[in-house]
Amino acid sequence: MMKKIINFILLAFAGAVLFANEKTGERSPVRSASETKPRVVASTSWTAAFADIAGADGVETIAPANLRHPPEYEVTVSDIQKIAASDFFVYAGFERMMKTLGTSVGTVQMIRIANNNSIATVTSETAKIAEKLGTEKENEARLALYVNAIREAKAEIERRGKSNAKVLCHTHQRYLAADLGFTVAAIFGAEGVTANQIADAKSGGYDIIIDNVHNPVGSPLAEVAPKAVYVVWRNFPDKVERNALLRVVQENIAALMKAL
Repeated sequence: MMKKIINFILLAFAGAVLFANEKTGERSPVRSASETKPRVVASTSWTAAFADIAGADGVETIAPANLRHPPEYEVTVSDIQKIAASDFFVYAGFERMMKTLGTSVGTVQMIRIANNNSIATVTSETAKIAEKLGTEKENEARLALYVNAIREAKAEIERRGKSNAKVLCHTHQRYLAADLGFTVAAIFGAEGVTANQIADAKSGGYDIIIDNVHNPVGSPLAEVAPKAVYVVWRNFPDKVERNALLRVVQENIAALMKAL
């Protein structure tokens, strides 16, 4: 039923565009295959940041970047029209909007990617996007900045003698923690912490507790582990801009370094 509604919206949108073009003499907002730069729309600021590293320019998003938990955003008619007018739509699959959109929107090329901030995932998933967009060279250059920032931070942590710190980490932040050289001893989240996890935090001798700003649940663990430094990281950029994901990891790293 929902797919029929979406198809109706797309047909109505196409008809409105055609009528407006005939009346004004302007061309369709849908880009033609001959245009060099594709129009890329992403579900959230996180998938948009992957598209940016892949080499896309001027990426637009559906969920506003200032939401605390963007995947919960509900898609609107105007959002569907925006997607329909794009060449590519980048999404992760866990967004609530995908229950409405399904796996196809008109003739738009849908690119599904995995989302976490590990070097391995960012490398593989941005390459997937770049192959579709034909932006492999841009991807290589932008990815290098991201990878170098993490590797330089890892080296600094080693110089400070902190790489052996015992880390208790939110499940959605364990990837960056591992790339920084830490061995994550235990994880928590995304649901609320359990009594057993609180007991473990109290007796486990953890040096660092890393929480997630988008669904923070680690404060009870920090309360019973006063010797552990408590830092909160993000995954979703709060702005859609060039090098957005690089800035996310730089800010996460800066918060960690300040706490150590």
